Formats: sequence, C-alpha cells, structure tokens
Amino acid sequence: MDKLLHFQRFGEGDRTVILLHGLFGLSANLGPLARELARDYRVLVPDLRNHGRSFHAAEMNYPLMAADVVRLMDTDGIARAALIGHSMGGKVAMQAALDHPGRIERLLVADIAPIDYQPHHGRLLVALREAAEDFLADRNRTRQILEAHIDEPGVVALMLMNRARSDDGSWHWRFNLEAIERDYAQILAAPHSDASYPGPVLFLKGELSEYILPSHLEPTRRLFPGARLKVIAGAGHWLHAEKPAVFLRLVRDFLREAPAR
Repeated sequence: MDKLLHFQRFGEGDRTVILLHGLFGLSANLGPLARELARDYRVLVPDLRNHGRSFHAAEMNYPLMAADVVRLMDTDGIARAALIGHSMGGKVAMQAALDHPGRIERLLVADIAPIDYQPHHGRLLVALREAAEDFLADRNRTRQILEAHIDEPGVVALMLMNRARSDDGSWHWRFNLEAIERDYAQILAAPHSDASYPGPVLFLKGELSEYILPSHLEPTRRLFPGARLKVIAGAGHWLHAEKPAVFLRLVRDFLREAPAR
C-alpha cells in the first residue's frame, strides 16, 4: 500500500489550496500563511516525503513527490486544487501540474525556476552531518554547530525546528538526511515533461535572490506558457517569511482571479 503524507488541514471552502514547503522545511513553516488563507479556502499543508512527520523513503525525485501530493488529494476527496510551493516545494508543484494538469487549478511558485541548479548546500550539509553524528546535541548545542558553519540566522532557525528528541533521550533530525544527500542531484534537477501546463501560473521572486534569473525565462515559458513573474522588493529567497504581508496579498490576488476552466 502506498504511504500517505502527513498533513495539516485548515479552514473550509469550495476551493482547496495546498502549500508545499522547501528543502529541509516542514509544514509548520507555512502555518501562518495557511491560517490566513483558511479564512476563505480549504487549506492542506503536507510534510513532503523525507521531511517533518512524513514517511522516510529511499527514493526522492520530483515525479514521486508530485505523485505523493496527488495521492493525498485522492485520499482527501479533492478533485482539483491550487498549488503554492516554495523552493523545492515549488518544483514539486510544477511537476504535479505538468503530470496532472487536470487536477491543478492554478500554480504559484515562490522563488525557484524549472531549471537544473548547481550544488550550493555544501556548508549546510557539513553542519547537518556533524549534528547528526552527535546524538546528545540538543537544540542549544545544535545551534552552536550550525552557527560554526553558516551565518544565516534564518536558516539556523529553520534547521532547529527539525531537531527532535527520541524516546531514548537522544536527538535526531526529523528529515531523512541520508536520503536527501543521496538524491541531492535529483533535488537540484528541473521538473521535466514533454508537455506544458496550460493553466494560470505566477512566479514570485525575491528581489535580493538569484534563484530566478532572466536566463530562466525560456525554459519557464516552454513548460508554463501562461506564466507571469512578480518581484517582491527587499526580499531574499525566504520571501514568504521576510515579507509575509506582501506575499499574502499577492497570493490572495492570484487566487481571486477568474477560475481556470
């Protein structure tokens, strides 16, 4: 039997919105956004495979992760949904739209493009491995390990949300670090399809982020011919956390546009 993603459900409504977190994230990261959107929509926020409280699996790639999301929709009786994904979650959302266009009403992608990225998590992976090897490293000790390798407080805070205590008193990462490292090239890879997604698509870019560049326009248009791009001033890659009010307004505006047919 296929495994089901762990998820949180917020709100009620005729339309469903599914929020997808990024690499090393978890559903709790998108809780504030989910609670705001739950005033008007039914909102689902899953932990993607090998993250949070969802199942650990040996394989990790975008077709499998997109299938996980559609399986969640099937189990919860959702015929169509709008997908909103940040970073890796944005690639999962793109793959789901490409593989199952009839199930995805519209797509919002936060600060990621449908391209292959170069490896860029080297220092973070070193820190995560070091903490993983120290079973006694609680959150305070883990913070010290992380801060010795990386100087981004937001990233440190995100990782600490993933530090959990086992029944025997030892500490561990909620995410499956071994699987993520093994399939890291798959995570950096672009979503792929021989077809395109015809529905409404909005890409949101952080002004200070380099995850979306002018050179990414051509592969984006090929897969998503109806795509538009908006830039959030003063925001970096974590635009939904750095500029939550602006991000929420743009999300609401996009969701309120005439429904796709």
